[in-house]
Amino acid sequence: MSDEDAERCGYVAIVGQPNVGKSTLLNHLLGMKLSITSRKPQTTRHNVLGIKTEGKLQLIFVDTPGIHQDRKKAMNRVMNKAAENAIQDVDVVVFVVDRQQWDETDQLVATQLLQSHKPVIVAINKIDRVDDLQALLPALEKLHDFLPDAELIPVSALQSKHLDTLEAAIARYIPDGQHLFPEDQITDRSERFLAAEIIREKITRQLGAEVPYQVNVEIEEFSHIRNVLHINALILVEREGQKRIVIGTKGDRLKRIGQQARLDMERMFDGKVMLKLWVKVRSGWSDDERALRSLGYTD
Repeated sequence: MSDEDAERCGYVAIVGQPNVGKSTLLNHLLGMKLSITSRKPQTTRHNVLGIKTEGKLQLIFVDTPGIHQDRKKAMNRVMNKAAENAIQDVDVVVFVVDRQQWDETDQLVATQLLQSHKPVIVAINKIDRVDDLQALLPALEKLHDFLPDAELIPVSALQSKHLDTLEAAIARYIPDGQHLFPEDQITDRSERFLAAEIIREKITRQLGAEVPYQVNVEIEEFSHIRNVLHINALILVEREGQKRIVIGTKGDRLKRIGQQARLDMERMFDGKVMLKLWVKVRSGWSDDERALRSLGYTD
């Protein structure tokens, strides 16, 4: 039994297939926006730590890339490996599924969780879109059959419904141990990384289905000059046609991306931001493991 006066600290992996709401769930658990979100799958590419400290309890959430079956490209293999490795190193796993949806990819994730022998909590997300919760029963039965030891908790990440129940369930698996991060720290990621992710989020939301997956953002300058944060960012694409799409007619799309990103940065960094964006073609970067490592993609 845990001593009520002892500090507790543990890692919590948030896993699931793409586009089930993992990053939205993390943001609402933290009470602030940390992970980028969009309606397009595979928006998250890196494991991102979100740290929540309340009193004696420190929860270190790991928001993982969506696990998916397509492993043809180096980018997909690296993203899958990052998520799979995270499962091995945590105290409890939150497996996010989309209400009544259960397909081969969910089954792939569930199989990996069974093999990991980690405690699993299934967060059945987007219940705000279900008029009658009785409609969830078939999905609940299927989940129970496949993960008989898992706790099943229906939630709405977007509307913060039942997240207190989910957090209480998570806390039951957190061991005694000293906190690993200061009380006011919310992530292990640098401000440069967060700035690049904000820009990539705006690109993902602005563009069509294919282009965002062949776009990366590199921060070339990140400096404070007389109370203004100056950020110069390079947007990498794989083909000239993609460069034209990102820039838009007379630069209008790139301008919108920059304006939206700057506003989010000013909120996140609590100050004035001067943002400059460039677009450059670098062919084949998303299927080149050496290029991915140089861009910060590791498993």
